[in-house]
Amino acid sequence: MNDLMNFLTRWVGAAGVLLCLTTLARAADPQPLKVLLVTGGCCHNYPLQTLAMREAFAEAGIKVQWTVADEGGTGTKAMIDLYDNPDWHKGFDLVIHNECFAETDDPDYIRKITKPHFAGVNGVVIHCAMHTYRSAKIDDWREFLGVTSRRHDHQSRYPVDLVAVDHPIMAGFPNDYRTAMDELYIIEKVWPNTEVLATSTSERTGEKQAVFWTNRYGQARVFGTTYGHSEETFRDPVFLRTLVRGSLWAAGRSLE
Repeated sequence: MNDLMNFLTRWVGAAGVLLCLTTLARAADPQPLKVLLVTGGCCHNYPLQTLAMREAFAEAGIKVQWTVADEGGTGTKAMIDLYDNPDWHKGFDLVIHNECFAETDDPDYIRKITKPHFAGVNGVVIHCAMHTYRSAKIDDWREFLGVTSRRHDHQSRYPVDLVAVDHPIMAGFPNDYRTAMDELYIIEKVWPNTEVLATSTSERTGEKQAVFWTNRYGQARVFGTTYGHSEETFRDPVFLRTLVRGSLWAAGRSLE
C-alpha cells in the first residue's frame, strides 16, 4: 500500500490520491448491488420515482442490478403475484419497498414478506410503505418498518432536524435543509430497535415526527423515510443522496 501511495502521489499529487484510491476501490468491487424494487399501488407516480432512483444510484457511481416488480394496479388493495414464489427474495442484496396498498390485511400474505426479512433480507421502506397493510391486525409489517403510522399532515416544505448527527447515512446532510413539497407522516410508535436519524415538526401540533431512521428487524438492516410523496421530492438531490446512502447502509455496503 505504501508503494501505491508513493506512486499515486508522484503522478497525481497528494490532493488526487483519495480520488484515485476511491476509483480503484470501486473498480475492484466484484459485484453490482442486486436490488429488488417492489412498487405500485395508490396515489403516486411510481414510474417517475423508479426512474429517479435508478438515475440517483448511477450518478453516485453505484453499480446496481435492478429487478422491478411493479404489480397490483393503482388501487389500495392487492396481493401481488411476486410473493407466491417462496424464493421471491433470493439472490438480492436489498429489497426496496415503495408500494402503497393500505387495505391489504391478510396475515398469511403479509408474513410471506416479513419472514424472509426477519431472517436477514435487508430492506429500504419509502413513504407509503408505512401505510401499506395499515388495515392489518397483526404488527409484523409495522415492526419490520420500525415505525407505526396511519395518517399524515398536509403537504409543506418541512425543515429537517438531525438527531443522529454522527450516523454515516447523514454525513454531509445540510443543517438548513427543507424538503420539497411533501407530506409529513404522523408516527404513532417508534419500535424498540429503531434509531431515529432526523425529525420534522408538525405545523399543526408542534410535535416532532421521525422522517429518517434505521431499524434492526431480526437479522435484517432496514432504512426508512416517510418522505417521498411528490414528484418534486424525487427530483431533490438531498433526498436522493440520503436515499442512496441509506440503501448502501442497509445493504451493508461502504458509504465512502
